[in-house]
Amino acid sequence: MFALTVKNMRRSHHRVPLAIDDVEDAFVLPRPLRRAVRFLVSLGSGRINIPAHTGTVATVMLFAVTGLYGMSVGGHGQVVAEATTSAAGFAIEDVKVSGNDETSEIEILQLLGLDGTTSLVALNADAARQKIANLPWVENVEVRKVYPRTVEVKLKERKAYAIWQHGAELSLIQKDGSVIAPLRDNKFAKLPLFVGRDAEASAASVEEAFAKWPDIHAQVKAFVRVAGRRWDLYLDNGVIVRLPEDNIDGALARLTKLDKDQNLLQRDIAAVDLRLADRTAIELTPDATLRRQAAVDARNKALKKAGQDT
Repeated sequence: MFALTVKNMRRSHHRVPLAIDDVEDAFVLPRPLRRAVRFLVSLGSGRINIPAHTGTVATVMLFAVTGLYGMSVGGHGQVVAEATTSAAGFAIEDVKVSGNDETSEIEILQLLGLDGTTSLVALNADAARQKIANLPWVENVEVRKVYPRTVEVKLKERKAYAIWQHGAELSLIQKDGSVIAPLRDNKFAKLPLFVGRDAEASAASVEEAFAKWPDIHAQVKAFVRVAGRRWDLYLDNGVIVRLPEDNIDGALARLTKLDKDQNLLQRDIAAVDLRLADRTAIELTPDATLRRQAAVDARNKALKKAGQDT
């Protein structure tokens, strides 16, 4: 019996091989789950120590996440974020605006929506740029956030080229004819005046046409567009010069010669018509017409009397 016991004990030290059927029936966990199972086994057996207050911290975090999610769904996330970052030292305290001659800084501040507690972190620079870009004088704008408390706004403004009168309205225009804003004061009174339909679109061509004739250009008070095809010049002394549709350069050359030789533009005339290339028509003022008629009548009378005497 003793020998039998010993024999059985010896056999217990060796692994008993499983049959093929037993191996097929054994359950093996997928690899991703093995680590989790081992952790749970260790946790249950007490081999892993959980720090004190872990449950409290986890509960607080759960409530915080739940609260933030609720505020986000309710549309209050931006308000909370702004209040939090402002309290952390990111409230906007300085706005630096540059490049603005015609654009008011007050307008820019209003569009930024600053109220003294606005957070630099929460400020949407792209949205602010789009709002400022819609101001009349702004050609382009850059809005930058400079941490921790500064906003930089850099403008490039449009350049006024002339004044355009359309009906009873006066507007400032760029050289390409695009309207900038209504004319509100006398600050731009020295700019050239263009009058009539489509005058703004053709304004740029005038500078090139008059480049060789600065003396005439300096006397022009207004450029009036006629039928969308040609210009009438209203000089500062009241004389109207009617230019042709084509060959403006030739017409201005003729006008310059007449003025130099005969001091034409200083005479008592109402208009000079240069529309025909082979002739120049002069229109007298009403007073000049009366004086001329009186002179003609006096001459005719004198000739008649002289004829009778002979």
